[in-house]
Amino acid sequence: MSSYSLAIHGGAGTILKSEMSPEKEMAYTTALREALDTGESILLKGGSSVDAVIAAVSSLEDCPLFNAGRGSVFNAVGGHEMDASIMDGSNRMAGGVAGISGIKNPIRLARDIMDKSGHVLLIGEGAIAFADAQGFERMPPEYFHDAFRYAQWKEVQGTEAVQLDHTIIDKKFGTVGAVALDQHGHLAAATSTGGMTNKKFGRVGDSPVIGSGTYANDRTCAVSCTGSGEFFLRGVVAYDVSCLMEYKGLSLQAACDEVIHHRLLEIDGDGGLIAVDALGNIALTFNTEGMYRARVKQGQELFVGIYR
Repeated sequence: MSSYSLAIHGGAGTILKSEMSPEKEMAYTTALREALDTGESILLKGGSSVDAVIAAVSSLEDCPLFNAGRGSVFNAVGGHEMDASIMDGSNRMAGGVAGISGIKNPIRLARDIMDKSGHVLLIGEGAIAFADAQGFERMPPEYFHDAFRYAQWKEVQGTEAVQLDHTIIDKKFGTVGAVALDQHGHLAAATSTGGMTNKKFGRVGDSPVIGSGTYANDRTCAVSCTGSGEFFLRGVVAYDVSCLMEYKGLSLQAACDEVIHHRLLEIDGDGGLIAVDALGNIALTFNTEGMYRARVKQGQELFVGIYR
């Protein structure tokens, strides 16, 4: 049995220490630690990487600080449309869900899509019908109503503006994710988001799209992305990292640096990713001012970071 590795993120963007109160910084740090501990407890007992990333992302979805699950931002009509995806590196099975409402943990629905639907990506009303068939509890709108998120939406309600998170000027890309290597040598990645504040037309970003926002392959790596979704879709970012490792022989860190600091910037994309390779190496790479992130390897002290 090999050692395990786990990394999580809670979004990237213009995250400045000068604009963060000590209380808010502590709240984010505590939430990241709790999510990391939740996932690690599974890996420590010999559990699967899939179970670990699901548990870690569910913990982040349950925290209103992050734009996923309970903390999801409001769309143009004052509702919530959530996206998520999961990929198992051992067999490259995957599941994704887009444009859903009322589901407490979209990442758990994505897993059932992977395991039980025979499909990879379900959206909207069809995805909800599948969730109902699987016995998922529907949460009332009040569960997803956060005063801070509501104030964000009211700032731009009725306009053509969309916000990635917080304010238009102070950009924070609200996505959460996790990647893991378990003691059996298997990789997994998971990503979840509430998308953009005031989004219209059923907009979907990279988070539920396998290869763009999420990817895992035991031969190479597991990747979860956060950033301007349109650019990560165009760059097929998560798969690009894996390709650079498999076909060009790059290390995990070199591949992540090439994609985030060069290829993504060439198309004016900003954001970051977390990744772990088949040897347990971890990369936390971003081209923004900060990224909410944490990592742990078996036998090593955990790390939690926010700023560059």
